[in-house]
Amino acid sequence: MSKVITIFGSSFPKEDDKQYNFAYNLGAKLAQNKFEICTGGFYGIMEAASKGALDNGAEVYGVTVNFWGSDPNRYITREIRCVNVFERIEKLMEFADAFVILQGGTGTLLELAAVWEYANKKLMGSKPIICHSSMWKEIVAVMDKQMIYENRDPGLVKCFDTVDEIVEYLIQTIGN
Repeated sequence: MSKVITIFGSSFPKEDDKQYNFAYNLGAKLAQNKFEICTGGFYGIMEAASKGALDNGAEVYGVTVNFWGSDPNRYITREIRCVNVFERIEKLMEFADAFVILQGGTGTLLELAAVWEYANKKLMGSKPIICHSSMWKEIVAVMDKQMIYENRDPGLVKCFDTVDEIVEYLIQTIGN
């Protein structure tokens, strides 16, 4: 059975955007390395990663929520519908063998915080948490200082700059 990578990120980037292209390339490279992906199932980064994965033969799960009135993107192969955001986050976490957090806003921050807290409190098995973007690097650095202050484990979240670094880390930590 293939490992599933849950990808979080903004719903706003469009096809000509640098963030969209990064997500597409990440989805493609993950698929080429026999990973499946899971996203929130809608647009922007979720669509880009899904398209990249589907174009390269991967199974693509979309975990959607009903109240936004949006149809899921056309690149998911299996939709899982949820009734609210919290159920959605739980499902996105449940499917994952690892997490990749791309550029995003408060929704993506909520997803990162949930995953990080579950890892911090050991409420889930050990799963890699990877961030990409200068914004997340700053947040991770600040939070790691707080983790040290609280005598907790810093370094639960890793930051990388390239698709190749992310995929290589995933292969090393969870296989494919």
